[in-house]
Amino acid sequence: MSKLKLKLVHLYPLFLNIYGDIGNVKVFKKRCEWRDIDLEIEQINIGDKITPGTDIYFIGGGQDRQQVEVSVEMQKNKSVLIDEYNNDAVFLGICGGYQLMGQYYQPHDAERLEGIGILDACTIAGSMRFIGNVSAKIDYLHPETIVGFENHSGLTYLNGDTTPMASIIVGNGNNGQDRTEGARSRNAFGTYLHGSFLPKNPHFADYLIKLALKKRYNDDITLSPLDDTIELKAHDFVLNKTY
Repeated sequence: MSKLKLKLVHLYPLFLNIYGDIGNVKVFKKRCEWRDIDLEIEQINIGDKITPGTDIYFIGGGQDRQQVEVSVEMQKNKSVLIDEYNNDAVFLGICGGYQLMGQYYQPHDAERLEGIGILDACTIAGSMRFIGNVSAKIDYLHPETIVGFENHSGLTYLNGDTTPMASIIVGNGNNGQDRTEGARSRNAFGTYLHGSFLPKNPHFADYLIKLALKKRYNDDITLSPLDDTIELKAHDFVLNKTY
């Protein structure tokens, strides 16, 4: 069998890269490299055109001002991104990136920011900021928990066929009310978890890599195991801890 290959596009890293979110891209890179999977990484910034054929899209978080510029830019590439979503490309959006994967984000005293709508979710600015550690249950992976750090005032509500990524154990998650964290539709995932998210959740990183491989090769490819002792110690150290 020829060497496995994947392509990852990092969307707008010059604008949306708060709290070390680029660490998620580094996790994809290393976990593929350690398995001899050739991962091509491309950065898309303001003015760049997105071309079809990508396996993984990543978009991080940022401040409202940066989200305004990225929202406008994403509308220019909306049709391509929706087509990629419908072709089972993997999407991972963190915080602000998560919000822009939804239908819209409504700030307090500014115009509504349009999302691309691959997640049927809407976000409105709340009056309280959610800051602290998060632990959540995710029943389709092992370990059945994910951990991270949230810092947001946006309240996100899910609709239609978009389902929660996980359920809250500790923290606030999507809106502090319904005990949900993040969202999923097809192979698109959004979450409020910074930290970076994937270094402390290697099982989730591998899940996304497997989905991307299945998208490209139309096959359930078994990943060779890695020694995740250190990563899971970091995961367990944060698990169930409040801020």
